Amino acid sequence: MARKDLTTGQLAEAVGIGVETVRYYERTGILPEPPRTAGGHRKYREADAKRLRFVRRAQELGFTLSEIRELLSLRVEPGVSCAGVASTADLVIDRIDEQIRQLQTMRQSLARLRACCANETSTTECPILDALEDEKR
Repeated sequence: MARKDLTTGQLAEAVGIGVETVRYYERTGILPEPPRTAGGHRKYREADAKRLRFVRRAQELGFTLSEIRELLSLRVEPGVSCAGVASTADLVIDRIDEQIRQLQTMRQSLARLRACCANETSTTECPILDALEDEKR
């Protein structure tokens, strides 16, 4: 089976991201700089698409780009156990749990304000708007 080179646009489309995102990942080292044609065009491979799908999925799960770099480096080190990956995943789980707690607090606060709101009241006396203007909250 012959290898098919992908342009930046083809790679972006194959992965479901924008061309500028591909370029950003290349600038930041998430994606290695590809070889170029004689005309200077980038030549990506299916391995690059696979790597970017990994990055996209890791981001969907809450990993930061720094953590993704770490995961990618662990992936290529022979003989490394999953302990490092599990440790990084634990950090992400803790961060997600904290975000959930913050969102629950925000929801409770907004629900309390909403409960105080009488729909017929003028906006000049709206408890939600008043609370948003209150510097003490």
